[in-house]
Amino acid sequence: MIEKDLSSLDQWRSLLGQGLERLPHAMLLAGPPGVGKRAFAERLAALLLCEMPLSSHQACGTCQACRWLAAENHPDFRLVEAEGDEEDGAEKVADNVRKRANRSIKIDQIRELENFVFVGSHRAGNRVVLISEAEAMNSAAANAVLKILEEPPSTVYFILLSSRTKTLLPTIRSRCRLVPFGRPEREAAIAWLGEQGLDRKAGKFLDLAGGAPLRVAEWNEQKQLPQIDGLIDSLLNPPADPMQLAARWDGLLKGDGGFRMEQLVDGVQRWLHDLALEHAGGNVRFHGGWARPKGIERLDPVALGSAWREIADLRRSARHPLNPLLFLENLAAQFLRAARPGP
Repeated sequence: MIEKDLSSLDQWRSLLGQGLERLPHAMLLAGPPGVGKRAFAERLAALLLCEMPLSSHQACGTCQACRWLAAENHPDFRLVEAEGDEEDGAEKVADNVRKRANRSIKIDQIRELENFVFVGSHRAGNRVVLISEAEAMNSAAANAVLKILEEPPSTVYFILLSSRTKTLLPTIRSRCRLVPFGRPEREAAIAWLGEQGLDRKAGKFLDLAGGAPLRVAEWNEQKQLPQIDGLIDSLLNPPADPMQLAARWDGLLKGDGGFRMEQLVDGVQRWLHDLALEHAGGNVRFHGGWARPKGIERLDPVALGSAWREIADLRRSARHPLNPLLFLENLAAQFLRAARPGP
């Protein structure tokens, strides 16, 4: 969890500086992934539901309500997330591709909130609704939430999280108190990651994650850092044969840590992005902590841009390719055509 000494201290003070009684009943936590919005929302929900809150505006962590919330069975808390993200067996691959493409928060999920919102609290206290990825609400769900937000009961609090607030209905945004989250200062983020055991690696992985320390912490927790290092090494020193490169990538995907195909595709795209930046005379954005390949000045910028776009198209089926090895060979061929220096 990102702690308050990183990105959330100002937000916490802004929301609670005048006490819980002045807290808005609808809040929109907005910012890029991996900067602590979810951890902040969970901390706020715990405070709102706590039956013995501390004078420092923190949940006590010991009352019955806090114990229920920690066990994920508090009767006055609801978490709403996008559906359709399950991973099933190979026989359901095609169905899962469709589900992923249509992944959304649906009207039935919001209808289930109506009794929760408009019927009394189980504990005679506050009720909290946390909507993660609020931009995933389909049109019907968004309008249903809007209707609730027009006249919410006095003890009900809505906390919406979004990484793409521009896709939300303007009327939803207007009924919420905006709580913006930016990326924390680099040195503070590196110091925090150092506390998680990433002293030597923190800086380079933070750049790779676009400055989002929670994403790096998640990679570390899931033991994916060796695969990420391996991917970058394969891009820095690729074999000439796309089948050999695809085999290396296949080995990374089969290793420990749950390194996924869409992460691999994203990593290749980011490498091409940095190659294009360097070729144009700019500074790399994602890979400043790694060695750089030779001959970048001899690359074809048109080929780099074309490969980036073609790989972006491939990414749409990266989650469940029908033939993973053939998919990797195609990806490797696209990459090698663009990343080989000319004469």
